[in-house]
Amino acid sequence: MSNPRHSSRTCACAGVLLASVAALFSLGGPAEAAVAAPAPPGQPHVPAGVNAPAQHPRATRVTAAVLSLDGRSLEPVLSGEDASYDTASIVKVDILATLLLQAQDAGRPLTARERALAEPMIRNSDNAATNALWREIGEAPGLEAANKRMGLTSTKGGPGTRWGLTRTTASDQIRLLLRVFDGAATSNTVSPLNKDSRAYIRALMSRVASDQAWGVSAASGSDHALKNGWLQRTASGLWDVNSVGRVTVDGHRYLVAVLSDGSPSMDDGISVVERAARQAVAATTRT
Repeated sequence: MSNPRHSSRTCACAGVLLASVAALFSLGGPAEAAVAAPAPPGQPHVPAGVNAPAQHPRATRVTAAVLSLDGRSLEPVLSGEDASYDTASIVKVDILATLLLQAQDAGRPLTARERALAEPMIRNSDNAATNALWREIGEAPGLEAANKRMGLTSTKGGPGTRWGLTRTTASDQIRLLLRVFDGAATSNTVSPLNKDSRAYIRALMSRVASDQAWGVSAASGSDHALKNGWLQRTASGLWDVNSVGRVTVDGHRYLVAVLSDGSPSMDDGISVVERAARQAVAATTRT
């Protein structure tokens, strides 16, 4: 008998796919932009906008970083090596932060079109919307220029149109989250994002589609804001699964970033990420 938890996630993944197709046609773009064409027999499916290159099979690895927003330290507590991972769709938060920063520099709010792309990009993880905004921010050079201003030190934009192959570390994701979420820990940290920009990102991360409300939220109750990412490697068929966001536990707020790769399935990757998030937050609450 199949595991009900895994079966529900399989249905959820199908729902994400259908939602992406629906969002795509509302934007009037070609189907291939949001949903990859069927893979040849014997080849694994690779999400569009990612086009992950070959990777040799290896054991699953995971890194978690947690920072208390009620504490004084700006350094996260790390579990695992703070190594570099592919972002997959968690880079969409960074893309939106870059878009907002560029709009601030131009002295303007986001246009109606930009909002119509940004909202499904974060809430539904829409790839077609991300493709458009990735081009608008200037791809990797635009992302990296904004990241320098936001204090990120270990994030490199993906090559060409491959935004999902942006490389980052768990500690760098905490630095990005610090520029978005308010709290005592950020009192001495000046974010280049203004109040309205920060509130906009937080609002979207707090309202992700229900079929994507997994990941770091496993360490929290109903009060959380997050963005997840996942992709399957071309040659090995193994999965990268990531989750970043803010959770609340017993009235205390934490920023959490969990990055993983090498899982044999998406369900396994989700389980790895959720277990790491729960353990890392629990360890932080005891310190």
